[in-house]
Amino acid sequence: MPTVAVDKLELFERLGRSYTTEEFDQLCFEFGIELDEDTTEEVEAAAKRGEPVERAQLKIEIPANRSDLLCIEGIARALRVFLNLETCPQVKLVLPAGGEKDLLTCHIASETAKIRPYTAAAILRNVRFTQSNYDSFIELQDKLHQNICRKRQLVSIGTHDLDTLKPPFRYEARSPTNINFIPLNKQKSYNGQELMTAYESEKHLARYLHLIRDSPVYPVWYDSNEQVLSLPPIINSEHSKINLNTRNIFIELTALDETKLAIVLNIVCIMFAEYCEVPFTVEPVRLVWPDGKETITPDLSSRAMTASAEYINSCTGVSLSALEISDLLKRMTLEAQPSSSNPDEILVQVPAWRPDILHECDIMEDAAIAYGFNNLPKTFPTTNTVAQQLPVSKLCDVVRREWAYAGWVEVLPLILCSHDENFAWMNRKDDCTQVVKLANPKSQEYQVVRTSLLPGLLKTVRENKAHPLPIKVFETSDIVIKDSTAERETRNIRHAAAVWCNKTAGFEVVHGLFDRIMAMLEVPRIADEKKESAKFGYYLREIDDPTFFPGRAASIVYRSGAEEEELNLGVLGILHPTVLTNFEIPYPCSALEFNLEPFLKAGKEPWE
Repeated sequence: MPTVAVDKLELFERLGRSYTTEEFDQLCFEFGIELDEDTTEEVEAAAKRGEPVERAQLKIEIPANRSDLLCIEGIARALRVFLNLETCPQVKLVLPAGGEKDLLTCHIASETAKIRPYTAAAILRNVRFTQSNYDSFIELQDKLHQNICRKRQLVSIGTHDLDTLKPPFRYEARSPTNINFIPLNKQKSYNGQELMTAYESEKHLARYLHLIRDSPVYPVWYDSNEQVLSLPPIINSEHSKINLNTRNIFIELTALDETKLAIVLNIVCIMFAEYCEVPFTVEPVRLVWPDGKETITPDLSSRAMTASAEYINSCTGVSLSALEISDLLKRMTLEAQPSSSNPDEILVQVPAWRPDILHECDIMEDAAIAYGFNNLPKTFPTTNTVAQQLPVSKLCDVVRREWAYAGWVEVLPLILCSHDENFAWMNRKDDCTQVVKLANPKSQEYQVVRTSLLPGLLKTVRENKAHPLPIKVFETSDIVIKDSTAERETRNIRHAAAVWCNKTAGFEVVHGLFDRIMAMLEVPRIADEKKESAKFGYYLREIDDPTFFPGRAASIVYRSGAEEEELNLGVLGILHPTVLTNFEIPYPCSALEFNLEPFLKAGKEPWE
């Protein structure tokens, strides 16, 4: 969850009273947020030592879906409404003096569809900045960028001093070499390519360069004087930089996600419209799209929803009328009133800054918060169940216990790995029929869901190769493969695997480790002379597997007792030198991996 640091005295001033740390912690709990830290004691201790200090802060954890609480303005407003100190504010769109024909116009070029196709804009008029609310304005943009905007990938925000620009504006996409301007806090002009190089060494901006760097065109905003406003999602222009003397703010957003675009614009406007000369007023902007279509943003209209008093009462265990529930919802910034035609129905108006309200269950949750979770009646459930382990978990515990008794160490690698680790580094080929790939991996380390436990074990050995030899590690966990017959078209399979690393290969060690588990599961080994007749047991069959050294690999064959049923459980052998080189392991290793699920006994599941 995001954490917001707010000035303690300013927040209490907005709330109309002071709170002790315990009192404010309780208020946060009742409202559904959490006080993470109060820095008052640290500030006082530093002051006693004669050190320079800042004002005490409250660090508050905010639910990830409450983007309207990412600044002191949003927190204070929501708490004041919750405490019945004020009613929910009404934010209005106000047209210029000349009416709709005088709206500021932005023209969008067709080329923008290649890079960041969606845009929106708004204007805050006659804003009065202080150092405090100016800092909050900047911090809110940073918080939105890091959270709902997904580090500027889905949405990026640009704010400008409107008085330094000449409308109408244009949103275009140009070749990087055809874009020249002085970026924020710089002294000289750069073109698009030069900016990419200049910001490589600046950590706070370098992490965003990949969003447009490899594109043949970069998005850019211009005014009618060909003055660049911004190069989204990277940097604004120094020319239109806002400061404490700025009175009229032009807000522009570009995005890949149209829904989040509207949410972010509404939140930025509504949180700071209170500082306009006429509080809670926003001037809209006309957008002219390449096909000639015109739209006006932002859309601050509320959304109409309905809720059932019976549903809310059944979920919370209370018995409240529709009018009483409506009063509770008003404390959560939702406009609500009972329906005149249906005594059970509640008509709810969801304001534009509450995008977290998506379903009737969200309305129910807000009603429960306003009522007080600690005040909800406590009742015993009408059903009685007894929990127990899944059979496969019991089986895993047998393996884990026996291997731990044998002196092996259990490890828990991640279930995600890179494509190379799962295939190329193991000398295996991807036939695209088994592996589940992530559509949008955050890094090369987490591209696929593993189809084998061995890569994770080998990475563990690599990171611990400085430890005394031998290194003996094992894991019992799931792999995932594609399965078109399953509901989600994937299937989890419980495997067990182990790796021995020493100055000698130790094939006999992993062989003995496997034999021990078979003995515990009461599965006999099938002798060579009985392979033709035995129906139950296991034996090893030599195979050629590129993961293992030639002539030093075997498949594990299992016969369950059913007629003509013979399963390949897994493999064991000495790992190939190229595999060890890929994982940077300087010592020979032997490995074992097999499927545990065939050893499950037929029967009912615990819940059946």
